[in-house]
Amino acid sequence: MTEPLMVSIYIFVLAIFVGFEVISKVPPLLHTPLMSGSNAISGITLVGSLIAAGEGQASTSVILGMIAVILATINVVGGFMVTDRMLGMFKKDKTEDKKPAAK
Repeated sequence: MTEPLMVSIYIFVLAIFVGFEVISKVPPLLHTPLMSGSNAISGITLVGSLIAAGEGQASTSVILGMIAVILATINVVGGFMVTDRMLGMFKKDKTEDKKPAAK
């Protein structure tokens, strides 16, 4: 293997370990606010994967770029769906406004 590839694999493995440690330490109360931040990061990943797929330098990079586009798109859409559902839990029911006041 070439040296740049070994350095890239080393950085990738370290990023996996650091990411796992950081995410596992987050308390459940903070998961909703962090979801919007992770959606932004997934959007950046989507842009990067579009660039990688669109350059078309080698067929391997195009295939890996397209896989990255698909997975990043699923991640972004799923993240927004979960965030919307969680924010919907905090909305006031419209049926509560129509109930008569208790005497």
